[in-house]
Amino acid sequence: MNEQASRNWIDQVRRVVIKIGSRALVRDDSHLDHPQIESLVEQMQALIKGGRQVICVSSGAVAAGVADLGLRCRPRDLPGLQAAASAGQAHLISFYRDCFARYGIPVGQVLLTHADLRQRERHLNARNTLSYLLEAGAIPIINENDTVAVKEIKVGDNDILSALVMTLVQADLLIMLTTADGLYSRPPGVDPGPLIPRVSEISPMIEAMAGGAGSSVGTGGMRSKIEAARMVMRAGERMVIANARTPGILEKIFAGSATCTFFEPASPRLAGRKRWIAFFHHPRGVITVDPGAVKALRERGGSLLAIGVKRVEGSFLRGAPVTIVADGGEEIGRGLVNYPAEELVQIQGKRSADFMKLIGHCEYEEVIHRDNLVLR
Repeated sequence: MNEQASRNWIDQVRRVVIKIGSRALVRDDSHLDHPQIESLVEQMQALIKGGRQVICVSSGAVAAGVADLGLRCRPRDLPGLQAAASAGQAHLISFYRDCFARYGIPVGQVLLTHADLRQRERHLNARNTLSYLLEAGAIPIINENDTVAVKEIKVGDNDILSALVMTLVQADLLIMLTTADGLYSRPPGVDPGPLIPRVSEISPMIEAMAGGAGSSVGTGGMRSKIEAARMVMRAGERMVIANARTPGILEKIFAGSATCTFFEPASPRLAGRKRWIAFFHHPRGVITVDPGAVKALRERGGSLLAIGVKRVEGSFLRGAPVTIVADGGEEIGRGLVNYPAEELVQIQGKRSADFMKLIGHCEYEEVIHRDNLVLR
């Protein structure tokens, strides 16, 4: 990252989310690398002492639990993974607490599922809790609640979780610490080619550079980091991928001298409610719209009207999140619908004046109001 370019924004960073991957915390034998954790804690406390607020999203619980339970390898079944997470999380948070205590910094453990972030009241409660911890001078240590998470409520991995947390608390920067210096021009596992220092758009070429999944001790990999970057950039924020094992890496990032990949904001900052709509829901259906509707949404900032709807897929109720796509399949955005799927099928392509005759009521002229709509 160029130091001169960094000066334009780095001094304005007051709240930062730091995600630490499993491979950055675990030795080859699947035991926690305690000296490495101590080094990262020392760097994070320096940021806090310097006046910044830090949230840490830490992987490593399952890997630590594998060692603590005396298992030969990472379990593949759900009960085994959840048991390893339970044992390992206790080990991990205890060590973090002891390390930060040396600097007089309290630690708050926060375990989340996607359901905690999706439901509006729980979403706001999580945000308020994190804000309170930060204002009290504590560092929240966040992980997915793997001991209870099942497919329906899982975030997926901590790369995605860290991006969700960043958008939740409206942090200024997300730092992804892994065992690579950043994104390389060729996928992991082959000759990496040159490092990509700066990304302003997640293009198909960037996606191809990311390759496949992660290691045996983690679940992510560069591909999930690119998906997280897409979310962060769309929220109007910044992200960095850097090597956790580079000495003083956090200091170097904030000095603008780190070897890393920097992801630039792709749009103005989204407001809190818009973030909730855009990122914290699993869409319940898909609405395909005609070219006129695409133009009205993108160029005029309008609401989505029934006359522009061509096709409705899925089963959903009023207020559910849906994906809006153009006729060719391109995603236009996401929003909260004013009509359930069965009624929307009946009024698609029609004007609001026809709603009473078709479904017996016309509570809303819009299928999705622009205030409940986020464009890609």
